[in-house]
Amino acid sequence: MDKCYSIAIDGPAGAGKSTIAKRLAKELGFVYVDTGAIYRTVAYFLDLLGVSPKDVDGVERYIDELTIGIEYDADGVQHMIMNGMDVSGEIRTQDISQKASLVSAHAVVREVLLDMQRDVAKKHNVIMDGRDIATVVLPDADVKIFLTADPEVRAKRRYEELIAKGQKAVLPTILKEIQQRDYQDTHRPIAPLKMAKDSVKVDTSALDIDGVVTAIRGIVKEKIDL
Repeated sequence: MDKCYSIAIDGPAGAGKSTIAKRLAKELGFVYVDTGAIYRTVAYFLDLLGVSPKDVDGVERYIDELTIGIEYDADGVQHMIMNGMDVSGEIRTQDISQKASLVSAHAVVREVLLDMQRDVAKKHNVIMDGRDIATVVLPDADVKIFLTADPEVRAKRRYEELIAKGQKAVLPTILKEIQQRDYQDTHRPIAPLKMAKDSVKVDTSALDIDGVVTAIRGIVKEKIDL
């Protein structure tokens, strides 16, 4: 079998990882793996059961009852399947996002999901984004990107995204939530968010989507002969 290439994109919440990764995956013909959605699915499952994301015993007790599947539609859009049910829409709330950050700090959760993520990378050319892809999940990735932006910029993007969807949003509240998420992700004892030594840092604060895609495409071209 031909070698499968992997591109790892890490970075804080709201840096634009998913948007950029989806577009690059489509351009390159790679499979896009949104690992954040996987952790959101775990958080949503526990939330339905009334289990707090901080309840270690509860998480360990129920995690084996969860079956997660990843499916892709004709447009390459990733769908999360929880115990046979598509929950792709339900997991996209700010509340579940915050809980996913807490859930991802549990060793038992990361152990369950690690093999699943690596297995996809063994079978396909992938672009995988998350918090610890380059440092833990795919430490031998062919290309490693650390995508970041100022918290204020990320908060404004999130605010505009919610308003565009017709949802209520308060900018100072979103900024506070992003700062809290950053703290949780960088201070968790297991697989904290940090830039791998061999990652290339791309600050998106002053760039639009086209600018970021162009920059990363150039980095990929230098690293991989496609």
